[in-house]
Amino acid sequence: QVQLVESGGGWAQPGGSLRLSCAASGTSCNINVMAWYRQAPGKERELVALLTSGGSTQYSESVKGRFTISRDNAKNTEVLQMNSLKPEDTAVYFCHADFGVGPNWRYWGQGTQITVSS
Repeated sequence: QVQLVESGGGWAQPGGSLRLSCAASGTSCNINVMAWYRQAPGKERELVALLTSGGSTQYSESVKGRFTISRDNAKNTEVLQMNSLKPEDTAVYFCHADFGVGPNWRYWGQGTQITVSS
């Protein structure tokens, strides 16, 4: 069945950059709404960025101007470019894909650790 496979997690210094990718496999359908969430220890999972098939974007206030969400329809992949990283960005990041055809077509990636420290 459908799987979302994340890649690109790791460590960066404050002010550095990282790029997360999330590739959908097991389906020929394109992702309708893609999003990235993150969850820090002891905190609730929060929406970081969202991109609709119509090109509308939404970012949390804390990452606006630093993170960019994009899609590659040919590869059915969602990407989160993270620049000017801060220690507060440290969290497990999860991609989410909604294929727009029903509740059974919503999937989570496995989560990947992002650590920002000096």
